[in-house]
Amino acid sequence: MAISSEALSYAWSERSTPIKFPDIQLTSGAHLFLRGASGSGKSTLLSLLAGLAVPRSGRLRIMEHDLPEMSGGQRDRFRADHLGVIFQQFNLVPYLSAIDNVLLPCRLSARRRQHALPRPSAEAEALLTALDVPPNLWYQKVTAMSVGQQQRVAAARALIGSPALILADEPTSALDADNRDRFIDLLLSQARVRQTSVVFVSHDQALARHFGHHLTLGVLQ
Repeated sequence: MAISSEALSYAWSERSTPIKFPDIQLTSGAHLFLRGASGSGKSTLLSLLAGLAVPRSGRLRIMEHDLPEMSGGQRDRFRADHLGVIFQQFNLVPYLSAIDNVLLPCRLSARRRQHALPRPSAEAEALLTALDVPPNLWYQKVTAMSVGQQQRVAAARALIGSPALILADEPTSALDADNRDRFIDLLLSQARVRQTSVVFVSHDQALARHFGHHLTLGVLQ
């Protein structure tokens, strides 16, 4: 099981009213579309799944590991080894080339490095090719690339080393409809090749058709 949660809640402080989340049961290799209006808790739930925040109550297991029971350092190591994250603003390192950005997870995690086959540099090139990043841009700084190209570099970085789970936080918000749909198709096709689970967060219901599982969060009161 990629994700298993039950009666999960989160609060920003002791005095604030907790956000309560619906239960999730996502099998390994499955792809989940997580939708909700602004303020519904999408990014908060993603932070819980990534181990960046700890729930106030409830049970949360990622790949059969009990995240809330881990220390902060253990969650950081688990995230580096097992999770790929695509941020809304991509969070690429501006002074690095596209290929060096893709290789970052392999430098932070021995497990990801060992799973990047036949070797990290070769998998980075294969991912950039599969995601339609032209070879003449691979060794250019990412600041010289278009938004769509940067987005695909961020996806390659998340996929390298075959993490068990990818968390994507509205990464298509800056794209037009055609490029948005094409990016999702490329991302999910590469995830299927690697048997990687995906949780894709968006407010745009039109994207739901790309995913086999759906979850909608309610507006916070």
